[in-house]
This record gives sequence, structure tokens and C-alpha cells, in this order.
Amino acid sequence: MCILTSQADRAAPHHHLNARWGSHCLMVALLCAASLFQVTPKAWGQCSARDVLQNQLKLGKVRAVDLPQKLIGSARDVPTWKTIAVGTFGNSVALRDALDSVGCSIGGLAAEVLARPAFTVSSSKMDVELVAVSAVELGFKADSVPLAVIYARARQLGFELAAAEVGPQLRLQYLDQPMGEFLIVGMQPIKTWSGGPVVLNVANGGAGLILIGQDGRDDAEIPATSRLLFVRPPDLSGGIAAALPPP
Repeated sequence: MCILTSQADRAAPHHHLNARWGSHCLMVALLCAASLFQVTPKAWGQCSARDVLQNQLKLGKVRAVDLPQKLIGSARDVPTWKTIAVGTFGNSVALRDALDSVGCSIGGLAAEVLARPAFTVSSSKMDVELVAVSAVELGFKADSVPLAVIYARARQLGFELAAAEVGPQLRLQYLDQPMGEFLIVGMQPIKTWSGGPVVLNVANGGAGLILIGQDGRDDAEIPATSRLLFVRPPDLSGGIAAALPPP
């Protein structure tokens, strides 16, 4: 299985920079496929490339990669893309163990984030409604947009940042993610041991499902068509009264 190093994690969010890593992982996946029938299902786990494909064929749900890129005037305009449960594990260690049990890889930066004291899990179980939007849909016309600017616009439209727990929970609950899709979790960055701010990315680079980390600095440039995940408040009745003009 292809597992990212911290250096590779930093490059992963930019789709035009994913080609080298994606090609490598795809080659690994093809080599593994040659010995498919010599590997037990338990060894592969639910995050393997083979099982992901089977999940896609069986579930057939709407995926972020399939959503149209259209201008958003308010959070009310955007339907929930996926509802996930959080608070289902007693602590972060149990959550990491669950990822390991289904064979989901964790990149170097993501592993640091999950091990930091700032990473916490909800004390009570609840459902979270997620939306998947891009900077283009938020009204930006540049090829890339600073992360903090995207966050500010998303909040202005009525979306909320996701808790860090959303990343690994979505990884566990999104087993039919299409190949080549990278979803940036719109979250408050968590600093690694070296002090660098990191946000999580739920990805399928071709060799199976993985949770990776990426640059979470305010000025980190995000490709305008990349999908970011935000929380859609369940009650928007007290939200924005009218559609806001694009920035």
C-alpha cells in the first residue's frame, strides 16, 4: 500500500502536483492486483483499491467529484453532500485504531495531527451535514486562492468550519470515494510537532483510501477547483437574508 511521507503530504492537495504521486500509487495498485487472489479479504481491508471499486459499484451515491461547479450566493443554496456521525469513539486512539482495522492508510502529517493534544473527538454522538464546495463556487476567479480567504468567504455565506474529527470520520464513512478525488477538510489547522499548521485531506490517489495532511497556513494557495468540506448548519433560518455578491 502506498503511504505518504510528510514531504509528499505537503504536495498532495494541489491536483496538478498529484500526478507523480498518483502515477506511482497506481503502479503499485496494478502490481498488487496481479496477486489479488493470493491475498485474503481481511488482509486487504475495506480501504484497498479493490474494495473501494466494489463499494462504488454497489452504492452509487452522489460524490463530490460529480457535483457541478456553480456560483453560491448563500449556504441555503447548497444541499448537504454527505451526513456523517461524529463522537462515535471514546478517544482519538480508538479512532486511529478503527482506521487501521479497515486498512486505511494515514500519511505522515496526518498521523502527527491525530497524535497532537489539539486533536480531540466529540464527547457525544451527533450527525454532521457536510457540503463540498470550491473557490470557484464561492465566487473567486483566480487560479488559486489563499486558504484563509476561502475560509472567510465560506463563513460569510453561512458555512462553518468542520471539527478536526470530521477528517478521519469521513475517511471511515466514505468507502466508495472515486479514484483521483482529494477533499480538503475546512478546519482549524493543527500544528505538528515542528510547529507547522496542517489541515486534513480525505483522498483516493489510486492505491486505496488514505487520510493525508497538507499546508494549513493562512496564505497556502488552494487551486480554485479543489473541493473543500464545510459544515452546513442544520438550521439556517437565522442566516443570511440575501445572497451576497461575489468577492
